[in-house]
Amino acid sequence: MRVIIQRVTKATVTVGEEEISSIGRGLCVLLGVSVEDTQKDADYIVRKILNMRLFEDESGRAWTKSVMDRDFEVLCVSQFTLQCVLKGNKPDFHSAMPAELAQPFYSSILENMRTSYKPELIKDGKFGAYMQVQIQNDGPVTVELTSPTGPSDPRQLSKQEKQHQRKEKTRSKGPSESSREKGAVRSRQDPNASSGADGDVSSERET
Repeated sequence: MRVIIQRVTKATVTVGEEEISSIGRGLCVLLGVSVEDTQKDADYIVRKILNMRLFEDESGRAWTKSVMDRDFEVLCVSQFTLQCVLKGNKPDFHSAMPAELAQPFYSSILENMRTSYKPELIKDGKFGAYMQVQIQNDGPVTVELTSPTGPSDPRQLSKQEKQHQRKEKTRSKGPSESSREKGAVRSRQDPNASSGADGDVSSERET
């Protein structure tokens, strides 16, 4: 699961001409659910959102208070595009959880957040809708967070996949092909060396 957490002075979500949600000071959270996410991921993300110390205390000391400590609001917006993997220049979203599964899963995250905090301070966008999200970032302060049990970095996965393909290609070569390649390398290195196919060259020179 990937989230973008922004400390805001205000944020609103509109669909068409209708304002769906708005908050004052607090956090705007863009949240992308992956196909591999479980309840463990959800619990981790909720805990971090509510307890991350992104606010100052009453004396102005920075990074000491969480959104719950200050009784601020949280606006969550589902955003599957956070699970984007680029294929060349084209975005691919196959790692995002399908909408029919993601909607109840996302709703359970919101319910968990409301249970853990004050339900009236947790706001939401409109799942699956084309939304306009207006954010007045405070700072700016933006934190990117990935649940530890979520998928690996796509770039690392791609690198591992290429390494695996090279290994498989090497294994698929027959012994005769590998022998010919090795023999060709030895021949280039020493024209007088035996290739193992035309007899013992050194013995012929001795006779």
